[in-house]
Amino acid sequence: MSKLGKKRKESLEKFDLEKAYSLKEAAGMIKEISTEKFDASIDLAVRLGVDPRKANQMVRGVVSLPHGTGKEVRVLCLCTPDKEQEAKDAGADFIGLDEYVEKIKGGWTDFDVIITMPSAMGKVGALGRILGPRGLMPNPKTGTVTMEVGKAIEDVKKGKIDFRVDKTGIVHAAIGKTSFEADKIYDNASELLQTILKLKPTSSKGAYVKSVALSSTMSPSIHVETKSIAS
Repeated sequence: MSKLGKKRKESLEKFDLEKAYSLKEAAGMIKEISTEKFDASIDLAVRLGVDPRKANQMVRGVVSLPHGTGKEVRVLCLCTPDKEQEAKDAGADFIGLDEYVEKIKGGWTDFDVIITMPSAMGKVGALGRILGPRGLMPNPKTGTVTMEVGKAIEDVKKGKIDFRVDKTGIVHAAIGKTSFEADKIYDNASELLQTILKLKPTSSKGAYVKSVALSSTMSPSIHVETKSIAS
């Protein structure tokens, strides 16, 4: 068994690894146990009682975090020339169509989100093998395929995120930074959790939310009481 590092040992001394805390307690505690010298991301992991292999139990959605993610999101807008100024005014980092489609085919993925238009999906759809496995494929259901490209870009820049349950039944999402105040961490986590609760599939049986954990980039996970997110 590997020896615990000094910083990790100090973190583990500040809370009970086996205990489940309320979401509000965990939001404050995660700041105390994060020892990274950089502004680390705070992640929420929610294990759901669904079978993601079944289409009627897939949990996927979007949520606008009240305080954003704290991360600078690089947005690529794949649009026709008549929409380029709208995309520029909204703050898109990369704007164009054919030239970026070719760059992506060549392996370029130096962006976080793609916003595109319905009329461009014929070209964007051909990138599915590259974008799909990376979770970058635009989708009308998440608002990333729209004629209102400016609004979509602004929403993403402000903290709108796309989430989905993975093949093991867990939703992972970055909901802030360790520099955030505890109340902001709580607000963001609560907003995501309430959205997940609303998306419970009717075909899901038994406990829907099995476990919730909050962690920073290199910290131990803090278990959250599932009853503390019920409302």
